[in-house]
Amino acid sequence: MPILSLDAARTLAVETLVRCGTAPSAAASTAAALVGAEADGLRTHGLMRLLAYGEQVKAGKVVGHAEVTTARPRPGLLAVDAAHGFAYPALDVAVDLLPEIARSQGVAAAAIRRSHHCGAAGRPVEALAERGLVAILFANAPASMAPWGGSRPVFGTNPVAFSCPLPGLDPVVVDLSLSKVARGNIIAAHQRGEAIPEGWAFDANGEPTTDAAAALAGTMVPLGDAKGTALALMVELLAAGLTGARFAGEASSFLDAQGDPPGTGQLIVAFDATAFAGDATERFAWLARSITDQEGARLPGARRVAARARAATEGVTISDSLLAQIEGL
Repeated sequence: MPILSLDAARTLAVETLVRCGTAPSAAASTAAALVGAEADGLRTHGLMRLLAYGEQVKAGKVVGHAEVTTARPRPGLLAVDAAHGFAYPALDVAVDLLPEIARSQGVAAAAIRRSHHCGAAGRPVEALAERGLVAILFANAPASMAPWGGSRPVFGTNPVAFSCPLPGLDPVVVDLSLSKVARGNIIAAHQRGEAIPEGWAFDANGEPTTDAAAALAGTMVPLGDAKGTALALMVELLAAGLTGARFAGEASSFLDAQGDPPGTGQLIVAFDATAFAGDATERFAWLARSITDQEGARLPGARRVAARARAATEGVTISDSLLAQIEGL
């Protein structure tokens, strides 16, 4: 399989997105997010997404030249309109503007509407933690998960991500899909023509399935059964209801070029880490050490950091077939 340096991977992604009709600045933002996910070992949010992204730009489902706009409805609030473009430029704006607001107010929130797939949700909160903030992100996605006891999809896989700064160390990063596994794992299995493990998904009739195509036509198994769907409801209310974005059941798919733009939403809440207690970051570090001092234990995100370091020197691999498909867009 070909090996690409991170610079070469970013160039491939930018050139592909621009060729499909994306503005260079939006292409650069999106490429940075995809290659960053690839480097972190999160391949379902990496270069494979170029296929769907490129087709959606060509079809107008993603507005390639969308202009992100912002407003300040209240002193601690930032409203971001992604204008049916990719989510990444809008997330970049939120990450750029939230630190100053949070340091001034102690806490700040950014609501992003008319958005799209937010990719690896841990990346924007990690960027905020690197600037001294404790941050949490809620994102909704097109419907793929039924309420517990139901069979019709109402919720997306709806990731929640959290990050917290640690003095002299990489931030803690928690990034969870509220389905038992991320839907990207099923997409990848379908592309490879492989079965999926039992317990990942139901078919369209609500029956357990190991067929990836049937799973994509059906619903995802929630994380923690009924608890997972309760959390998914919470995310829908925060990321879509509160922000003015579309609920999962109103959004078109992230996976194909059919229909109108998804119009999903994200909500980021960020705290100045020292707003309540001046020694908070030292206390965070104490708790982190109580985990890492135990043999076999690790902080959330540690594996991702190790993968990132390897990719910086060794590059990332891409299959011949995926590379050919990307170059054929």
